[in-house]
Amino acid sequence: MLVIPAIDLKDGNCVRLQQGDMQAATVFSEDPARMARHWQEQGAARVHLVDLNGAFAGKPVNERAIKSIVDAIGSEVRLQLGGGIRDLDTIERYLDDGISWVIIGTAAVKNPGFLHDACNAFPGQVIVGLDARDGKVATDGWSKMTKHDVIDLAKKFEGYGVEAIVYTDIGRDGMMSGVNIEATLNLARALTIPVIASGGIHTIDDIKALKAVEAEGIMGAIAGRSLYEGTLDFKAAVAACE
Repeated sequence: MLVIPAIDLKDGNCVRLQQGDMQAATVFSEDPARMARHWQEQGAARVHLVDLNGAFAGKPVNERAIKSIVDAIGSEVRLQLGGGIRDLDTIERYLDDGISWVIIGTAAVKNPGFLHDACNAFPGQVIVGLDARDGKVATDGWSKMTKHDVIDLAKKFEGYGVEAIVYTDIGRDGMMSGVNIEATLNLARALTIPVIASGGIHTIDDIKALKAVEAEGIMGAIAGRSLYEGTLDFKAAVAACE
């Protein structure tokens, strides 16, 4: 199981939000490329990037910072990127720049035809990000709740050929209240493609709890605030997964 550090980008800086609130952003670094090199030096095999401004704007905003990260570590570390990806041209540009996987969230829910086209055009390089509260999917930077059941939607997208699902419990993201093992496990058991857990990871106990059910289809865990605030030690987390 992979431990995947998150670099969330807002206005060119590396930040963390609480429950998706752009006004509740904590800046952890003004140099995203340097932060990326830090995770490379710590032994990260994959890093999770999010263009937060892009997620709200519906188009890429932090491309300069993203490119600086690719230039810094892209030849050594696999990068997955979400936020503001709404068309095939954007996907192609990011993949050409050196991103390994694009993560489609809101656009997948609102425009399944786009997701289907993306999976056909870029097989093996499209991940879907599903953000949910109480089993229902949220969109638009978590600002809008839908009536879509997360498992039903994930099964539909699995049929399109997506590579994996990043599942975020938005009630817990950035709150360091512990990962929602039950919901993550229920989703993983319903699918044949892997699930990457996100949201609420606080300590090594959360990593160990996910590792214990890895065989059910959980391939990784994204950690952000817990790493930056020191409640989770990255090297210890990686060791717990080996």
